[in-house]
Amino acid sequence: MTSFRLGTRGSPLALAQAGTVRDALCAAHGWSPDRIETVVIRTTGDRVQDRALAEIGGKALWTKELDRALHDGEIDCAVHSMKDVETIRPQTLQIAAMLPRADVRDRLIGAETLADLRQGAVVGTSSPRRRAQMLRSRPDLDIVLIRGNVDTRLARVAAGDMDATLLAAAGLDRLGRTAIGHAIPTDIMLPAPAQGAVGIETLVGKPAQAIVAAIDHVDTSLCVRTERALLARLGADCHSPVAALASLAGETLTLRGELIAEDGSCDVSGAIEGGIDEDLGTALALDLLTRAPASVRRLFAA
Repeated sequence: MTSFRLGTRGSPLALAQAGTVRDALCAAHGWSPDRIETVVIRTTGDRVQDRALAEIGGKALWTKELDRALHDGEIDCAVHSMKDVETIRPQTLQIAAMLPRADVRDRLIGAETLADLRQGAVVGTSSPRRRAQMLRSRPDLDIVLIRGNVDTRLARVAAGDMDATLLAAAGLDRLGRTAIGHAIPTDIMLPAPAQGAVGIETLVGKPAQAIVAAIDHVDTSLCVRTERALLARLGADCHSPVAALASLAGETLTLRGELIAEDGSCDVSGAIEGGIDEDLGTALALDLLTRAPASVRRLFAA
């Protein structure tokens, strides 16, 4: 029997996510686990750990090698953390499915709350959004660059290299680290667009597209696509401190978003409700840009 080849990065979290996709495909199609081959693709983002993504090519550093493997026929699908996927993707590729979304919140490692951190505490992050949100609440904090997988970041805090860091709750949960850190409510730190979502990408029009579509969680796909529509209209990239979260109640879709100055000194936020067939992402993006201070608006290409 021909294997179905599932491409993934090689970090512990990426492999855990790939395992969840494998299990979902087996359940949907009645396959045994040995029907699926996991193919590890090492990305530039994995190799270069000493600089911010924005300095070395942005989110494409997580995807371009997986894209190449799809186009070259080395894999049938690629598994992505959706918050790490560029907003504009090649027309030859399609996010054919998303798994049910996990916890969207950030977790603070090193203290129970931001208020509990000492004056001038050193906090590690590579995220412009997290940096801006933390400085908005605590301008005294010393924010330093930290890259690497979950264990690397936890080890840096444990070693005393920094007082605290932030990690996605979804990633910790998928690694079985449910007791680590303290979740920050979304009304204090709105998450990154698509945080907590895992997407599976295929070539358009290939048999793999229909195979993968069988495991799509429709509500998650709708919410994440709405958040990504906001990013697209903003012209946001990995430099842009932007947060967004869509939620669905029946046929009503709600989208919250915020744009923040890099130093946290000012921001603009808003929310919009509508039907599932409305382009709420574009509408909210235009509203936020209209109301944003110049220091925030200049960060977006729209």
